Amino acid sequence: MEDAEPEKNIPEQPPVPEQVPEPLPPTETTPPPVSEPTPEIPTETPPAQEGDQRTQAEHDFDAIYGDYGDPNLPTPAAPSPVYDPWERYNRQMHRFNNAVDRGVARPLARGYVKVVPRPFRLGVSNFFNNLSQPVSAVNALLQGKPKQAGQSFGRFLLNSTLGIGGIFDPASDAKLPNKGEDFGQTLGVWGWRKSRYVELPLFGPRTLRDTFGMAGDAPLSPLRQVEADSTRIPLQGLQLVDVRAQLLATDSFREGAEDDYALVRDAWIQRRNYQIAGDRMKDQEEALPDYLQDDSNPQVPVDAMPVMPPEGGR
Repeated sequence: MEDAEPEKNIPEQPPVPEQVPEPLPPTETTPPPVSEPTPEIPTETPPAQEGDQRTQAEHDFDAIYGDYGDPNLPTPAAPSPVYDPWERYNRQMHRFNNAVDRGVARPLARGYVKVVPRPFRLGVSNFFNNLSQPVSAVNALLQGKPKQAGQSFGRFLLNSTLGIGGIFDPASDAKLPNKGEDFGQTLGVWGWRKSRYVELPLFGPRTLRDTFGMAGDAPLSPLRQVEADSTRIPLQGLQLVDVRAQLLATDSFREGAEDDYALVRDAWIQRRNYQIAGDRMKDQEEALPDYLQDDSNPQVPVDAMPVMPPEGGR
């Protein structure tokens, strides 16, 4: 037998290691540029001019949106500063007066307007306005207005005679102006300008100066010279109803007011200041609102103050 060939020893080859691809070097990515915030340029609000009563918010609004006011509207009257250190008391008295007005005065005035024809109501208003002319004449004279004093006295004489006791108003047809003056205005002309606001029970808005003025006017009131209570008291009641009827037109302005007390106070003070300084504002009358130029001023009159009955008065 032939011997088998010996197997050749084939050396084993070492295993070829798996080639792992080398990781690519990281690529540097440039971050997107970050935009810097644009600094806000502060807008400067123009400084308020002297005498400008607007708030800072109103100035800011004008700086952003401009002034879009209607050029055809008259220049609004600047609000007058109000000296009201007794505001807490005044607000309580205002609520009391409003309650009396809602419960008594306003219903009477509405019934009066509904029942009495307008020509008769006009005659009643003329009658009581004529009774106030002597007071106006004396106070105009005390204020250094002799011409106006003569006109008021002339109105009283003309309306009392040709006007049948003042029921008709021929003085207005004769171009005699109807300007009311009282001692409170006289004190203001004499120098008592700034006076604290006070709301009187039933009489409503006044100042401390005007309260003293009512006491000064009382002796000059013709109605208070009537001694018979049976005549004077009904006349005083009719006068109060007539005054409230004239004020019915203002009720719509007060409805929905956020602060009725401040509305009444500020409007009354503005009107009162014009009555005192009106003669010095003649050059500005065209720019003044109509409600300031109107000289009628219905308010609870001094004639309604209680009268101590003299001996023999009935």
